[in-house]
Amino acid sequence: MTHDTRKFRNALGCFTTGVAVITTQLEGRPPIGITVNSFSSVSLDPPLVLWSLDRKSDTLPVFEAVTSFTVNVLREDHRDISSRLAKQGDHSLEGLAVRTGVFNGCPALEDALAHFECSVEARHDGGDHIIFIGRVLHFEYSEDGRPLLYHRGSYQGLAEGTP
Repeated sequence: MTHDTRKFRNALGCFTTGVAVITTQLEGRPPIGITVNSFSSVSLDPPLVLWSLDRKSDTLPVFEAVTSFTVNVLREDHRDISSRLAKQGDHSLEGLAVRTGVFNGCPALEDALAHFECSVEARHDGGDHIIFIGRVLHFEYSEDGRPLLYHRGSYQGLAEGTP
């Protein structure tokens, strides 16, 4: 079976996703982050999450070498952060409010809606992507704030009146 890649991508875009930044740091190098919309829960017991990274990503060598990462769920006012960290070659966290994770030592975006500090549980082949499974070591979240959403190729927000 063959398919038109653009049409397949458009069909996938009908599914609204949240937007997250995955952060990590390789010893001796500055911390980095990359924007993803592939974040998902896998298991409650043990607590596992997943995200995927394009094999063509310039961050792949770092994420293949590290043993931990942090998932930062973005707020609706984080469009600039999301756009910046989605670009090839621009994954520096310089100028962003960042703190060091207590459980995995990875950077975390200070005002993210939620943080999940993870150790790498597994990496799996996923066609043109690598699927990262993370064991959640610690998490935090805010009761206030609204998530940044992505739908049909652009950022979206929740409708007014939605908590």
